[in-house]
Amino acid sequence: MVEYKKIELDYCPGCYGAWFDAGELELFLDSLNLEKRDRFVSKILNAAEAKTAEKKRRCPICAQRMKKVHIGGKPSILIDVCPDSDGLWFDGGEIGELMKQLPGKPAKKAGSRQQVEDFLKEVFQARE
Repeated sequence: MVEYKKIELDYCPGCYGAWFDAGELELFLDSLNLEKRDRFVSKILNAAEAKTAEKKRRCPICAQRMKKVHIGGKPSILIDVCPDSDGLWFDGGEIGELMKQLPGKPAKKAGSRQQVEDFLKEVFQARE
């Protein structure tokens, strides 16, 4: 587990993946001062299941098979979403890709977006 500004993420050092418990994605987006974060999260949770050959993961909380969902722009990011809204799984590199795609709205506090990006790059070893 890693923690940053009230966000406790379960992190796999082997594959660089991360689990966001319910509500943690909202905290993460708040730390970036992303406008319309509720709409963004709702869109993820209610997205149609993607057609993919990638094996489904089981939710670490409820053990149900999670649905695969495409988020973001181009290229889209394929993440795993718990059907009971227990959380989201991002494979290694997917958080970094999401960071690149989020709107570049200036943060309320100077440098706060850069601090989050630097933190994520350090912890998740995001590749440019």
